[in-house]
Amino acid sequence: MKSIEARSAAVTAVSFDGEPSAADLEAIEQELPLILAEVDLLDAQIMVLDRPVTELDTRRIRRARHRVLTARRDAANRASVAQAGGAA
Repeated sequence: MKSIEARSAAVTAVSFDGEPSAADLEAIEQELPLILAEVDLLDAQIMVLDRPVTELDTRRIRRARHRVLTARRDAANRASVAQAGGAA
């Protein structure tokens, strides 16, 4: 049996402790509103998989889609402000 070795020192230079870095946690926190909105949309869609769609279900899905679009817009705006602010 052959042993597997890293051919590059860069592969093993950084130790991984299994915990996310502060930058990773900040990125997750910035994306959290979008993640939660997408989960709400998915929940609304799952509810109607095995039964006929009612008017209430239609409204619930429409509102959830709107929240996703709003969260995406806000995330894009935050990203563009961050890039513009970093370049100035």
